[in-house]
Amino acid sequence: MGTKDELMALRQRIDGIDEKLIALFAERMAVSLQVAEVKRDMPIQDAAREREVVERAMALVAGRGENGLRGETALLMRTIMALSRERQRSRVTQNDAMLLPPARQPVRGRAVCAFQGVPGAWSEQALMKFFPDAERKAAEFFQDVFLAVKEKWVDYGVVPIENSQTGAIGETYDLLRKYDCFIVGRTWLDIRHCLLAPPGMGLLDVRQVFSHPEGFRQCGRFLRGRGWDLTACRNTAVAAETAAKTNDGRTAAIGSRRAAELNGLAILVPDIMDSAGNRTSFVVIANEAEYDETCNLTSITFSTEHRAGALCETLMPFMTQGINLARIESRPASPGKYRFFAEIEVNILDPVALQTLRQAAAVCEYFQVIGCYQVRD
Repeated sequence: MGTKDELMALRQRIDGIDEKLIALFAERMAVSLQVAEVKRDMPIQDAAREREVVERAMALVAGRGENGLRGETALLMRTIMALSRERQRSRVTQNDAMLLPPARQPVRGRAVCAFQGVPGAWSEQALMKFFPDAERKAAEFFQDVFLAVKEKWVDYGVVPIENSQTGAIGETYDLLRKYDCFIVGRTWLDIRHCLLAPPGMGLLDVRQVFSHPEGFRQCGRFLRGRGWDLTACRNTAVAAETAAKTNDGRTAAIGSRRAAELNGLAILVPDIMDSAGNRTSFVVIANEAEYDETCNLTSITFSTEHRAGALCETLMPFMTQGINLARIESRPASPGKYRFFAEIEVNILDPVALQTLRQAAAVCEYFQVIGCYQVRD
């Protein structure tokens, strides 16, 4: 028999085995649903029973003289039991569970929007991209933006949430949870940092540079080895404002072209970022949810039990439905405990997506949808 014929024969044997496996798997899942009906008022997961099932399966494979498959057998049985639990939860989960409040209508007319920093900040530029005609309110700190939204002093707030180089902005995630605000929009902004200084200064005159810590990190290669004093500011626009006011012939700032124009600064060196593709994602926050059928991303926050497999169990429903997890972040909640934030590529108005979110929520200690929204370029 030639190689091609031998391969075909082996594949036919595998196809036959798969048919038996699927039939047995379907039978097992059907029985697991019967178990769910019997256990309707009992916890779905029985850790002692699951350990017994895994140990029995490993003993069976060892009895066949195949000790090398013990690990694979344990993984197979744990996966099957996890799928069984999700199937059971889909049967007993209450369909009227509220995961996201009803959507309000977007603000009509000229919105009032808050951003962190002063005019020229990247957050202000992101705000202008979302709301070109909005009344813009500057806030000193990120927390001030959230407070203004929560207390309804403004209609919306715009804050950064992720940078393509340095990753998630943890403070934004923490404040989303603290103030129970909702994400109602998201976009990306190209961040093109420049070295700014009062007119007449040259590169050799620079001794001190002001910027936000993120600005320093995103321009690390340019700054390395120059020996300048780096002084952190609340944001890059404040840095530009500070350099303009100082005007001592030795002080520069890292910021945007708009910040240079607003503060009468010259651009000593343009585009000093480490990456030409440096981008920051900004979110629009509101004190009520806004969503419709055009939304393409849902954000959730949740916490799990502190045990092996708890996070995997939460994410299992998305895997079984083929729903993509675009991003996940963890933030410390208390010593030894973490809160997770995830972005799921679904619209919560989709019945399959809603049921999947309910299944995930059923295994969590805490679970909240914090927005369903559209991502704009």
